[in-house]
Amino acid sequence: MAAILLVEDDPLVRRGLQLALSRHGHDVRTAGTGEAGIAAFAAAAPDLVVLDLMLPGIDGLQVCRRIRAAGEVPVIVLTARSDDFDVVEGLAAGADDYVVKPARPTVLDARIRAVLRRATGVADGVREHGELRIDAAAPAVSLRGEPVALTPTELRLLLTLSRAPGRVLSRQQLLAEVWQHDYLGDSRLVDNCVQRLRAKVEADPASPRYVQTVRGFGYRFGPV
Repeated sequence: MAAILLVEDDPLVRRGLQLALSRHGHDVRTAGTGEAGIAAFAAAAPDLVVLDLMLPGIDGLQVCRRIRAAGEVPVIVLTARSDDFDVVEGLAAGADDYVVKPARPTVLDARIRAVLRRATGVADGVREHGELRIDAAAPAVSLRGEPVALTPTELRLLLTLSRAPGRVLSRQQLLAEVWQHDYLGDSRLVDNCVQRLRAKVEADPASPRYVQTVRGFGYRFGPV
């Protein structure tokens, strides 16, 4: 059972998802505005946040940024549209995944469980690549001896790429290995996570040393 915070302004949708996710075994707390969501997040310390992007007052993007600035709790955003703007903005704000509304409870539950598995299911071992040290058992990442705060998805992506330095992985391979779900070719999850990861582990994200693009193919780690 996971402790879920659901932030959704529509009372009927909020109540319906709360009941459905509770039937799936989750402990669900709710909030109806961005302000209430931020307060509930601080008070409840949930395992995962399900966050509607279209909220009155403080919108979902701002809430997501505040949650991400506060720590590494996974966030799944609910978006009314599947177009590039909503999805990319949500992922850029730090979300780990997204679900298009109307959200089917079985699909949302599957995404929740997949994100939580990624948050805890990392392989053991310590890897050192130049100034970057990856301790998967902790899990912890440090750069030049200083800790680097990564979200569970960012960590999983780094672990997957660093497992075989120099090996090129396509976006579809990364979707299967890191996100553990068939996203029907939606590479935006990968590209946005790569951008966030580079901002944290690269001295110059525009000329990455660790997470490198192989144009026309995908991404590789190093060689360092």
